[in-house]
Amino acid sequence: MDRKLTLADLARFPRPGTLVPQRCRFSSDGRWLFFLWSERGDLILSLWALDLETGQRRVVAGPQPEQADESRLSLEEQLRRERARQRAVGVTTYDVATRSAEVTLLWPTPAGLMVSRGLGEPRLLPGTEGALDARLSPDGRRAAFHRDGGLWVVTLDAGPPVPVALPEGEGVSYGAAEFIAQEELDRSEGFWWSPDGRFLAFQRTDERHIPLFAIAHLGRPRPEVEYHRYPFAGAENAKVELFVRDLEAGTTRRLDLPALAEGEGYLARVWWRDRENLVVYWLARDQRSADALQFRLAADGEAALAAPSGWSAFPGAPLSLWHDEQEPWINLDHHTRFLESGEFLRASEASGYKHLYLHGAEGRLVRQLTAGPWMVTDVAGVDERARMVVFAATKETPRERHLYRVSLDGGEPERLTAEAGWHAGVLSPDGRWLVDLWSSLEQPWSAWLVDLRSGERRAIVPSEGVTPGSLGLRPPKLFEVTAADGATALDAALYLPDGERPPAGWPLVVSVYGGPHAQRVANEWSLTVDLRAQYLAQRGVAVLKVDNRGAAGRGLAFEAAIAGRLGTVELEDQVAAVRTLIDRGLADSQRIAIYGWSYGGYMACLAAAKAGNLFRAAVAGAPVTDWEGYDTAYTERYMGTPNSNPEGYREASVLTHARNLRSALLLVHGGIDENVHFRHTARLIVALTEAQKPYELLFFPEERHMPRDAAGLEYQERRVMEFLGRHLGLPLVDGPDLGG
Repeated sequence: MDRKLTLADLARFPRPGTLVPQRCRFSSDGRWLFFLWSERGDLILSLWALDLETGQRRVVAGPQPEQADESRLSLEEQLRRERARQRAVGVTTYDVATRSAEVTLLWPTPAGLMVSRGLGEPRLLPGTEGALDARLSPDGRRAAFHRDGGLWVVTLDAGPPVPVALPEGEGVSYGAAEFIAQEELDRSEGFWWSPDGRFLAFQRTDERHIPLFAIAHLGRPRPEVEYHRYPFAGAENAKVELFVRDLEAGTTRRLDLPALAEGEGYLARVWWRDRENLVVYWLARDQRSADALQFRLAADGEAALAAPSGWSAFPGAPLSLWHDEQEPWINLDHHTRFLESGEFLRASEASGYKHLYLHGAEGRLVRQLTAGPWMVTDVAGVDERARMVVFAATKETPRERHLYRVSLDGGEPERLTAEAGWHAGVLSPDGRWLVDLWSSLEQPWSAWLVDLRSGERRAIVPSEGVTPGSLGLRPPKLFEVTAADGATALDAALYLPDGERPPAGWPLVVSVYGGPHAQRVANEWSLTVDLRAQYLAQRGVAVLKVDNRGAAGRGLAFEAAIAGRLGTVELEDQVAAVRTLIDRGLADSQRIAIYGWSYGGYMACLAAAKAGNLFRAAVAGAPVTDWEGYDTAYTERYMGTPNSNPEGYREASVLTHARNLRSALLLVHGGIDENVHFRHTARLIVALTEAQKPYELLFFPEERHMPRDAAGLEYQERRVMEFLGRHLGLPLVDGPDLGG
């Protein structure tokens, strides 16, 4: 490799070859494709429109200067971006009316919401400053948004916004997804438009009973404190209620969901089936059972009183569309589609693998559409006229994703993507156009528009024109190792240095995540541009990644190996993989280290405390050190509650094993991390001090869970490389890099 990476390269985003259109949406008439993209190759996005008839591409909305500065965003918006793991700035979200005769677009700016009709000149909607999660009604007549705890609606062509519901006090909000929904249930929305735009369903969240958790900003000229109502494992959740507002009649009704109102379950999903029927997917708190309940709106309305307690309730009992029961947990998805025919499409993991099923109007199963020892991972869309559903799946191999289509009337799935690698798709409403986002270890991300009628395929945006060779990178090798149980095959990736293998094997660093709902080993470009791994390989260190038991993509039984016992089989599998490389002569048994972030930081801590005879050094970023200090939905899904599984919690805690620390340990944490609180690292420091165990600390007072500051990122990489170099016995920071 001619060009060596620098520490500055490691701190720079976006990574080469990763710029691809985001949030692709089609217009209702099938004429336009909209997406977010940066033509300049940076993190500042603009809203683009592609004319599907002419192939011409143009900017609809560019970023204003204020949008490129995260520090000028409200705290609530910063936290929403953090929970979405979003680094990009500029125009980072927009909406398009799905049933409007005229193309109608909406996007936020610092001055308020901008709207464009027919792709004409944008205009500002007065009184919409600070609007969050703004979305258009399907007919394009109105928009709703969340602000300062309240829910507002604005008619695009008449007057200022009017409140639908305003909070009664601190700790109450309307129209916004609660923390748990955003962070752990993959639900960011807190209100839902009916198909005709007349009704607006929305949630009320009451967190007043959840104690405040203080997070101090100690790195600022003047100390500040922000407060969060964080639901710790085993403690109380937010109380959620669901309402429907009739915007024409001015009435509001409450849905009867008593368990949600008492915080004993989760509002997992909400769908409008049609203009009269709302479907709620209620997930039990233990996440082993769930119900899809259909509520029917009454034809007449009753006047709503001013206070929520006076709002009228939905008449009659809801219809149970389906009931799910799954051990050891239910994996939520976004696969459900309600069809114009009255049928609906949903997914189930009852077979042990996520597959698609077609149901009749009243919920009766019509047929299973996909089957086999593989998983459907996404639904790109449904072509109702052709009665076809397009989906992504692991049918060929868990290391890849391909797009397929299958008839709603039965038959074998047809593969639509030919190129090896990782594909993601979006289908146009008329079923003609398919966006295919594709990459592989050898190919950077690219975006293609496929005409499913003619087979024509064309690029949506120009390629960045990079290759592994042009970047001085070499893709890792994918292979399999055997898990600690001696039977299960695990996917692994290995970055090898150039040159001849040393007699004792190469120094080895394990790059670990290890937690559920994540898959790190795949034929996908992000592995090639893992610049920290490439940096180490260029300096004579091999890097290993392993998807241990518990990882995603291999079916429920593979994931369920960790149920009730986090931090056990994951570490055992990582150790087994390392010993395999030692046995093959690839790794030097005396020079092995491990690093990871978040769950990976937890794994690095456990490796240092429980497998210190193997790992000489560990770098743990933002580690969970005791699961009683993490949130309800995530922790209880895998571990139950502290009361129901006390021994599991004790064994899973890093604090339990701190006295056995044998590896050199570098702890890295942000002081204002609202997800994995710095308290986790602080408690570990107390335990290490009591046990008289050494450690190093790299503390960033003004960083959250995902470090963003470029200078801080470069400093972090230097400290990490210096630490690893000291304990692996080789220089990892070149002279020119020391000055940045």
